[in-house]
Amino acid sequence: MIERSSTTIAGVLAALLFTGPTPASAQSAEPYAGKTVSVIIGFGVGGGYDMWGRLIARHIGKHLPGKPNVVPQNMPGAGSFVAASHIYNVAAKDGTVIGLIARDAALGPLTGAPGARYDATKFSWIGTPAKETNVCIAYHTAAVKTAQDLFEKQLILGDTGPGTGTRTFPKVLSELLGMKFKNVGGFPSSADVFLAMERGEVEGFCESLDSIRSRKAEWLTTKKIAVLFQGGVERSPQLKDVPVAIDFARTDEHKRIIEFVYAGQGIGRPFIAPPGLPPDRLKMLRAAFDATMKDPQFIADVTKSRLELDPEDGEHLATLIDKIYATPRPIIDKVGALIK
Repeated sequence: MIERSSTTIAGVLAALLFTGPTPASAQSAEPYAGKTVSVIIGFGVGGGYDMWGRLIARHIGKHLPGKPNVVPQNMPGAGSFVAASHIYNVAAKDGTVIGLIARDAALGPLTGAPGARYDATKFSWIGTPAKETNVCIAYHTAAVKTAQDLFEKQLILGDTGPGTGTRTFPKVLSELLGMKFKNVGGFPSSADVFLAMERGEVEGFCESLDSIRSRKAEWLTTKKIAVLFQGGVERSPQLKDVPVAIDFARTDEHKRIIEFVYAGQGIGRPFIAPPGLPPDRLKMLRAAFDATMKDPQFIADVTKSRLELDPEDGEHLATLIDKIYATPRPIIDKVGALIK
């Protein structure tokens, strides 16, 4: 009896040792199985960021190990500073929370913007589905018809918050170059500004060409708006005859300031995760994002939404952020003073 009992116990122990690691291995191979991933979108419903956030939330789950449920969640406020601060300070650091913030939100902590409670160099950068060309537009009923008119006539703009180029770009260009922009804030998304333009509540908008084309393509084809100038340093192939913001710079300092202010164009529509993610989780998120960018069903949805796919990976974004944060302090301080 004793011998048989010992044999039985030994067999049970051997079975436990043999079968024990299997669930752990399976769990390691598919860490997202049975979980929900939240995609926090730093803007209200209906704008360009919301469109990209929901598109990627619809497809990225099937490329994560375990195929988790992915749920988009809008968290508007202060041009995505609210969402960025939440992701940095509050969100779980286990790969179950990612977010989409304004391309220019990365500059907020540098320039001392109120509410930017994070260090952009420490975010876990996942990737962007598109790089952006910002344009400043005037509705056909506005007195301003060309960029040169801005030095003589006022243009009333809608903006979506302090963390966005919709406020930063015109404010800097007004203070630096004397363009006569007047900003009206309080709009949760670009869709709300477009509606305000149609209602005559504002006359223009500084927004990404991608967002205008996806929501109001007919404005471009019917000349319902005038594209006054495009942001940044390099001219978009789609806007060969439209001046670039840096064309209006009068000094070398002006050029450096404009280059810094528009540095976020290369950041595009950035997807991030909290700092301090386990390396394997960041690797999984980046791999899933990259796979989504090549997913035929995702590409079809992007085309259907009239958006333009031009992705960059997370490593590229992290390098770009480090480069932006290496900008000489006097230039950063000057920009900070201009946007206050």
